[in-house]
Amino acid sequence: MTWPLYMDAEIKPNRSLSPRGFIILIGVITATNVASAIIFVRLHAHFVPIFLAIGVLGLVIAFLSSFKAARVVERVQVSAAAVTVTHEAGPHVRLVWESPTAFTRVTTERDEDDRCTALHVALSGRQKSVAVALSPSERGEFAKALEDAIWRARRGGA
Repeated sequence: MTWPLYMDAEIKPNRSLSPRGFIILIGVITATNVASAIIFVRLHAHFVPIFLAIGVLGLVIAFLSSFKAARVVERVQVSAAAVTVTHEAGPHVRLVWESPTAFTRVTTERDEDDRCTALHVALSGRQKSVAVALSPSERGEFAKALEDAIWRARRGGA
């Protein structure tokens, strides 16, 4: 039996650098390093360009890793039967949390300014962090929406 969903939230990490911006940034850094390398080679410091190239390569790897992490989507679903959290990366879906809706709690951790620093779904002493990619204010709003969806699912849509 399929249960109606009271929440089907898709949480994606925000990356402010576009692929075009990445290419421009790496181009500027590479051009700067090539100019520096030419100066160092003329000063007979032949190993410095190698380290400059390693630095650019490390930067490219770090950005590509960040872009790969940005493709992972966290999906939070609430039905009358269960609360599920999955991580989706393209065709790969991994279930990271599933609990009966009737017994699932939403817990939050807040800082001194009452911002939501962490959000968890909890059941019987175990818990799973959710909505990590959101800002504290967005996480607080999401916590309220998740609590409301669980409340509605327990009451059958009331």
